[in-house]
Amino acid sequence: MRLHHIQVACPAGGEDAVRRFYGDGLGLTEVPKPPALAVRGGCWFRDYDEDGRTVAEIHVGVEEPFTPARKAHPALVVDDVAQLESLGARLAELGHEVRWADRHTFDGYERFHAFDGAGNRVEILTPESGSM
Repeated sequence: MRLHHIQVACPAGGEDAVRRFYGDGLGLTEVPKPPALAVRGGCWFRDYDEDGRTVAEIHVGVEEPFTPARKAHPALVVDDVAQLESLGARLAELGHEVRWADRHTFDGYERFHAFDGAGNRVEILTPESGSM
C-alpha cells in the first residue's frame, strides 16, 4: 500500500490563495482536475521525481462551511536542510505563517510548520545530517 494523495480544504473562492502557497511557495505543479470534479472548484498539485513519476499529490477541495485544519496536516519531505530553509524563507516572503519552534523536536528530522492560504497546517521536514 502507498499513499496516492492527500486532500485539504479551502473556502469557496480560496483557490488563488492556496495556489500561492502550493504552487508559488512550495513549487508544486498545478494539474487539471478531471472535468466531472472541476465543477466543484478547488485545485490539484503534484511534484515529480527526476524520472517524471509522481512523488507527492495534494488535492485542495472546496468545503462550506470551511474550518482550516490547524492540527491535522500533510507532511512533505525535502532532500536537505538547505532546501528546507529555502522553502521556509520563500513561504515567509510570500506572507505565509512559518513556525520553526518545533525544528528539532522530531528525532532524526529538522522541520517547520507553515499555514497555506486557507490556514491549513502543512509540515515540511528533512532528515537530519547523518540520519537515514
